[in-house]
Amino acid sequence: MSQKVTVLDVQRAKEEGRKLVMVTAYDYPFGLLSDQAGVDIVLVGDSLGMVVMGLNGTVEVTMEDMIHHIRAVVRGCKRPMVVGDMPFMSYNTSIRDAIINAGRLMKEGGCDVVKLEGGVDFAPTIQAIVKAGIPVMGHIGLTPQTASALGGFRMQGRDAAAAKQIIDDAIALQRAGVFSIILEAVPAPLGKLVAESVKVPVIGIGAGVDVDGQVLVTHDMIGLFDKFVPKFVKQYLQIRTIILEAMEAYKKDVQQGTFPEPEHSFKMPKETLSKLKKRMTEPT
Repeated sequence: MSQKVTVLDVQRAKEEGRKLVMVTAYDYPFGLLSDQAGVDIVLVGDSLGMVVMGLNGTVEVTMEDMIHHIRAVVRGCKRPMVVGDMPFMSYNTSIRDAIINAGRLMKEGGCDVVKLEGGVDFAPTIQAIVKAGIPVMGHIGLTPQTASALGGFRMQGRDAAAAKQIIDDAIALQRAGVFSIILEAVPAPLGKLVAESVKVPVIGIGAGVDVDGQVLVTHDMIGLFDKFVPKFVKQYLQIRTIILEAMEAYKKDVQQGTFPEPEHSFKMPKETLSKLKKRMTEPT
């Protein structure tokens, strides 16, 4: 698929049994790399609050933060669908606010679709946003914006009642009109049941292999974020170590006077240098 990934493409993937590949990006370089890697979906997540801005969570991330980062990622993504994450309190206050802010992410940020957290309780909000012509990706299970109310960043659906509620959430979101759902931090068997319970693609992050696709925070996946590594993350690279070694080598070269070397410096013709020195000795 070389054309821009659309909502229909994402929905068709489930029908065809093709796994969807989704990663996060927060700036132009990672947007471009995601595009070149051929992933299907790029999420500009409010996780940028932790992995880019150094915050302790996602609650402090603003609409302005999201729009700024979405615009940068969009410049690098030609093929992947770009998802703009709706930050905390941008859709919680009223349906009217939710529609306005979802529209801002698309109009000012340039993303293709928006994502918001919540299950049954947010179905009316999602339905209204979809009715306004804005495609919505849902997010259930562990919802980071309200993690404190869920007991912290921990697995959800631990007992039968909690697991059934997550399935009910998925069904409610499908009825509200989402085109796909992110399912985070649930037991693998529950991930399979959720995916089987709805017709829209279910993209897992810590939800087992029997869902319709996977998403990981890129900074976790490549070892760039070092505060903690969730259980469900596979680190394909430890790029932080590589970057740190390069910076330490640069520091050493500068301190020892071995950088810049002649090949890193601009040259001046001897005649020009001679004239310059002569002028410097002339009275002003």
